[in-house]
Amino acid sequence: MYLTQGLHRMLQQNPDALATVFRERRHTYAQLAARVARLAGALQQLGMHTGDRVGMLGLNSDRFLEYYLATWWAGGVVNPVNIRWSVAEIVYSLDDCDTRILLIDDTFLPMAEAIAASAKVRPLLIHVGDGPAPAGMLGYEQLIHEAVPVDDAFRGADDLASILYTGGTTGRPKGVMQSHMNLWSAAVARAADVPVPADALSLHIAPMFHLAALSRVILIALVGLPSYFVPAFDAVDVMRTIARERITDILIVPTMLQALIMHPEFSRHDLSCLRDLTYGASPIAVPLLELALKALPQVRFTQGYGMTEAAPPISANGPENHGPEGIANGRLRSAGRPGLGVTVRIVDEHDNEVPCGTVGEVVVRGPNIMLGYWNKPEETAPALRGGWMHTGDGAYMDTDGFIYIVDRFKDMIVSGGENVYSGEVESAIASHPAVAACAVIGIPCAQWGEAVHAVIVLKPDTLARDADIIEHCRRQIAGYKTPKTVEFRATLPLSGAGKVLKRDLREPFWGGKDRGVS
Repeated sequence: MYLTQGLHRMLQQNPDALATVFRERRHTYAQLAARVARLAGALQQLGMHTGDRVGMLGLNSDRFLEYYLATWWAGGVVNPVNIRWSVAEIVYSLDDCDTRILLIDDTFLPMAEAIAASAKVRPLLIHVGDGPAPAGMLGYEQLIHEAVPVDDAFRGADDLASILYTGGTTGRPKGVMQSHMNLWSAAVARAADVPVPADALSLHIAPMFHLAALSRVILIALVGLPSYFVPAFDAVDVMRTIARERITDILIVPTMLQALIMHPEFSRHDLSCLRDLTYGASPIAVPLLELALKALPQVRFTQGYGMTEAAPPISANGPENHGPEGIANGRLRSAGRPGLGVTVRIVDEHDNEVPCGTVGEVVVRGPNIMLGYWNKPEETAPALRGGWMHTGDGAYMDTDGFIYIVDRFKDMIVSGGENVYSGEVESAIASHPAVAACAVIGIPCAQWGEAVHAVIVLKPDTLARDADIIEHCRRQIAGYKTPKTVEFRATLPLSGAGKVLKRDLREPFWGGKDRGVS
């Protein structure tokens, strides 16, 4: 139960099989293994010890997979950096888990010095590119070329494998700790539940710092199939790559699917090779699905529901519910049924299981559930109380075990596939000198599923415009977290205990809908 096992297996059984494709670069499993062993040796030579964290800030590529495998091969822990974060957010994540080696690609070189200069301990920077390394940085390819390969450390089971930062309810991101067992079991259970065809060609589109993308690339490497990469989502680039490489499988979010099938060039590309499309982060709107079924009639659609803390799979809604029958009987709206190795209950506020059809909180247990939050025992304990991961999602389950998400008990917004925790946004807004109080909610958005909306009470005798608030936030937090709309009020609705009643704030926007989330 170690994450480099697939590499060893392919090296033994089929070393000449294709492993990675990125643009013109193609590597076999033998070549991949050699590069991984050398990069692992370089990391150790640079001072990485067992359990040390190594970060990467970059777009998708074959080198991102090499970084993952080499860090584990060397005995380390990966800390992939959210590419949409501000410098301050990136530095916080590096400082929080003491990440002292950071790989950074050409796209993010302009941020490199600001990150290094702001960190508590200046990280060693490795330039992941084809050209010469900038001054003060080491070259990725030169390190691999000059390093002596090392043996696999064979870290596995409950050894820490990754720390992925997700939003914080109190204004700071939390480092989700996943073990080799967590990530390995999630991938293997997925492969057993929905077998990967032996001729599958998977294109990795979703950003690889996300656990959904990491989980997919782990699965493909474990079963020994080729992984294809595009740097980021660009509709034309994705369609060209699918057509050129005859891709059969992709993982995307509904906004990406919409951008593909609505693109003016869609009909110019031969996508008949595509067989399986998995989407996640949010449900799919029926009109969008109907368009997609017409545009891609040969494709099997599957929705995945999960979270970073669950590595990430909780349940899946398969192709059988993504057609006319699923639309008619309402199963399309379901998040599906729990997969192999995952146990799900719907519970009340006292953690008692509720009857079928009754709304409660989704709680999950299984070998995929995280070890906890890095250095945050006070947040780990309630999240994992009683041995169950408390998701904060409100849902009910029908008599056949299908889960229907209807609300979110924790203050989280999902916008374009990205999780936004209102506590982070509220902290940024509250630092504006004119703000006396604020609350952040998610409101319906046709393009992104949900949009970030701020409700603000100003201090007496002060003035601020919505543009002022938005620009103030943009300087502190990532653009996708910044409020899209701002509303000023004299007061906020409060409970008897003085807590802001966010459901009251959300009601005008979500009233009349069958669920309070998109």
